[in-house]
Amino acid sequence: MDATVNERQIEQLVPTLRQWAAELGFQQLGITGIDLSEHEAVLERWLAAGYHGDMTYMARHGTKRSRPSELVPGTCSILSLRMDYDPPAVPADQVLARSDRGFISRYALGRDYHKLMRNRLSKLAKRIESELDGGQFRAFVDSAPVLERGIAENAGLGWIAKNTMLINEKAGSWFFLGEIYTSIPFPTDPAKTEKHCGSCRACLDVCPTAAFVGPYVLDARRCISYLTIEHPGSIDPELRSLMGNRIYGCDDCQLVCPWNKFAQTSSETDFAPRHQLDDAALVDLLAWDETTFEEKTLGSPIRRIGHERWLRNIAIALGNATTSDDIVNALKSRSDHPSALVREHVAWALAQHQVSSP
Repeated sequence: MDATVNERQIEQLVPTLRQWAAELGFQQLGITGIDLSEHEAVLERWLAAGYHGDMTYMARHGTKRSRPSELVPGTCSILSLRMDYDPPAVPADQVLARSDRGFISRYALGRDYHKLMRNRLSKLAKRIESELDGGQFRAFVDSAPVLERGIAENAGLGWIAKNTMLINEKAGSWFFLGEIYTSIPFPTDPAKTEKHCGSCRACLDVCPTAAFVGPYVLDARRCISYLTIEHPGSIDPELRSLMGNRIYGCDDCQLVCPWNKFAQTSSETDFAPRHQLDDAALVDLLAWDETTFEEKTLGSPIRRIGHERWLRNIAIALGNATTSDDIVNALKSRSDHPSALVREHVAWALAQHQVSSP
């Protein structure tokens, strides 16, 4: 710790930190130390079981993910912050009920949250550094090997629930997390040691692909969010018909969670739906060429999957849709696509409508 920063000064600053965080649009700030040994053990078991699938980056950095001082030497405490993102959108259940529409996870309907949150975390870090005239600070938003949910649980922001999401008793689970690693030994908040899921298993039972091995354990290889976003290749035919019209992510385990009755709609304009993606027709989305895809997804988290996977996902959804001439014709228009991956999924989709690929 910088010699000019004294313990009393640090302690007195904590209430001000929470005020500054609120001014920057964060709904809560918690502080924890760097002991993540309990969460490290859970991660190691999960990786050993192979539940991470193609997400090789989850194992790539060794213990840096669960030992903050290895990632950022000198770190002795962590600020964990959450920001609500539930957008003012067409209700999810209405979109899921219409097989001709494409369902996109609520977090991805607007602009990419990474840049917005990182900028605000950086502002907060600079303000703290200036106030204390010392210390080291580094902000993260899903941008490095960080156990963000474990950190948030330890910082008292919520508990890791049966669906492996972090749940806050006053805000549900529709929020993003960000962290500031610091060399300043801030006083810590009480960890959430009790899980308030009780006997409820709504999230486990609703999962379309039965991706939960059990409470608190997700096999990502069966998760629709993983399949539509992280998985680069062909999707298991046995899972395709279970994916419904979900073309980017899946929110089912959050939509049924009783705690989300406390969730607040976000007032952040960046999180509001863009290009009517909260209720778009699948045939219109399939018609996007690569240039249109790049234009429509500029500044969106959707862009990271690329046009090829976008078409793959939509083809599956169209295969699961109620048969119509428009749907069949849309699929036929992509049956000669240059990508073998796209052609494979289009052929499967046409077969669901008992139509042979041209």
